[in-house]
Amino acid sequence: MEILKILAVVIFGVVLCGIESLGDGEHLVFDYYKETCPFVEDIVRRQVEIAVLRDPRMAASLLRLHFHDCFVMRGGPGWEVLLGRKDSLKASFDGANKYIPSPNASLETLIANFQQQGLDVGDLVALSGSHTIGKARCLSFRQRVYQKNPEEEHDRYKGHNTYRRVLRSICPKTGQDQRIAPLDFGTPARFDNHYFLSILQGKGLLGSDNVLITQDYEGDIRRQVWSYASDQTLFFASFVKSIVKMGNINVLTAHQGEVRKNCRVTNY
Repeated sequence: MEILKILAVVIFGVVLCGIESLGDGEHLVFDYYKETCPFVEDIVRRQVEIAVLRDPRMAASLLRLHFHDCFVMRGGPGWEVLLGRKDSLKASFDGANKYIPSPNASLETLIANFQQQGLDVGDLVALSGSHTIGKARCLSFRQRVYQKNPEEEHDRYKGHNTYRRVLRSICPKTGQDQRIAPLDFGTPARFDNHYFLSILQGKGLLGSDNVLITQDYEGDIRRQVWSYASDQTLFFASFVKSIVKMGNINVLTAHQGEVRKNCRVTNY
């Protein structure tokens, strides 16, 4: 509910500033609201800062919202955002989730999902790094916790056992679906490269995190993960490039869309 309140404030501010005066622009630009609402970025930034201070999970929630719509983080990189994009004239729950990968998806499925949106394997790995912040519900990682994994069963050092026991204490075999666990146990509230260190150790929370390593039979993804795990600056640069690319998927401008007064439904 809190994220909806944040969006309501942001959208209300934009509506008050006059959303139609620049509605004929055919392309996204950095200064879209320069004349109609010159302080819009300050308004949005302030509301996001307040929300994240109240609840650190809001940073991850907003990042996930961006992922949903396209296909101030905590210590992470920044980038310039082109403005002027509009919301769809259709509202569909099924449509919004159609191409969102399952938390238990195979590597092959993940790659196919991303390719359908014009994103490549490099983008998949870089954007997976967003799991360095945020939390997931038990329902999302139960299968990963209780399924038998031959590789882990034959690990003589039993390095996975402690992590698995912790997850099982949070998420029982049945019930408690809404319990949550951090996607990155190491630095759960900081946007950094620790996520990649975790999946190299088999400690990704979601099944779709771990398959980046366990199902990468060619080794190309593993090498990219190693690069990000050892060089945070490289990860940040790649992440920015990929999220900007993702943000430009199927963009609606001018009269192709609208600015919704209620993000859940169309205006008419």
